[in-house]
Amino acid sequence: MKRSSSTRSAYGKGTKGAGWYSFDAGGVHFIGLVNVVDLKAGGLGNLGNEQLEWLEDDLRGSRNRRRSWCSPIFPLWTVYPTWGWGTEDGGRALDYLKGYGSVTVLNGHIHQVMQKVEGNVTFHTGALDRIPAAGAGLRPSPDR
Repeated sequence: MKRSSSTRSAYGKGTKGAGWYSFDAGGVHFIGLVNVVDLKAGGLGNLGNEQLEWLEDDLRGSRNRRRSWCSPIFPLWTVYPTWGWGTEDGGRALDYLKGYGSVTVLNGHIHQVMQKVEGNVTFHTGALDRIPAAGAGLRPSPDR
């Protein structure tokens, strides 16, 4: 997914790399990750070394905060790899996030309402429109 310079100047001011960012508000550290830049058909999302190094450095400066909210596009946990529902290097990002007392990871893209808790990390996926559950068909499609 390439972003044009006009789109970036309108919606991505202050972002790093391909559009990732962080900020603090109300005692919560918010992180926006981009795991679809080098997406290959049928493959998992990928954060890449540059973004992961930025994330590690960003979190190093905020370890004293108790809560973090992270929002990637694809899930950071592997939901259904056959359909690309996961992030290949998401485990590395999650290792960095484990230093917080409470982490919420919210993503969309897979159009399923799901929740998972793993240690101090709670994962939520959201859906504006529904597509079939993982494995119900050859590919994800709302057209069935």
